Amino acid sequence: MIEWGPLLLTFELALVTTVVLLFISIPLAYWLSKTKSRFKPVLETLVSMPLVLPPTVLGFYFLVAFSPGNAFGNWLNNWLGIQLVFSFGGLVVASVIYSLPFMVQPIQAGLSALPASLPEAASILGKSKITTLFKVLLPNIKKSLLTGIVLAFAHTIGEFGVVLMIGGNIPGKTRVASIAIYDEVEALNYEAANFYSLTLFAITFIILLIVYLVNGGYLKRFWK
Repeated sequence: MIEWGPLLLTFELALVTTVVLLFISIPLAYWLSKTKSRFKPVLETLVSMPLVLPPTVLGFYFLVAFSPGNAFGNWLNNWLGIQLVFSFGGLVVASVIYSLPFMVQPIQAGLSALPASLPEAASILGKSKITTLFKVLLPNIKKSLLTGIVLAFAHTIGEFGVVLMIGGNIPGKTRVASIAIYDEVEALNYEAANFYSLTLFAITFIILLIVYLVNGGYLKRFWK
């Protein structure tokens, strides 16, 4: 019998992660696109690390950091009442960090490609930096924003190692679809594994296809 819980939990995690990333990535990408700080390469390297590090490496360090046996994890647990290990909140935190470059880099590239005359004109008109960012710059990088949102969402859907390390395999709480697929294969239940796999494949394919159609202008040509 197919359980819908892992799929629903997966898309809930992807949605929450994407929303959180959007709030974090816009100011971070803006700063990276404008700053000339000597620390810029260091921060860009840290942001990009999840692209090359094995997910289990990040998951291991998340597990160590957030564990109640660790000073930081103990502080979170005892003073703030927050338990991130083997919880949905822990999955969100890990997913945000793990998917960060997929949101930041497209937005940073879009902002960097804008002509310098745009913010200069806004400044001459007396617009603040925040107003310029949200009223002038972001509306001109809609494709980059869409790309970042979709990549972060799709990447979160496909997470396995990092969510397994920090969240474990708790039904209804941390058992996302990728972990459910692994469980079903181990149990030789290929029918259920195929259902989860095919569902994720179809949804991510449709999402990415829409992005390419929109960014390539194919939908506008179709409706003309």
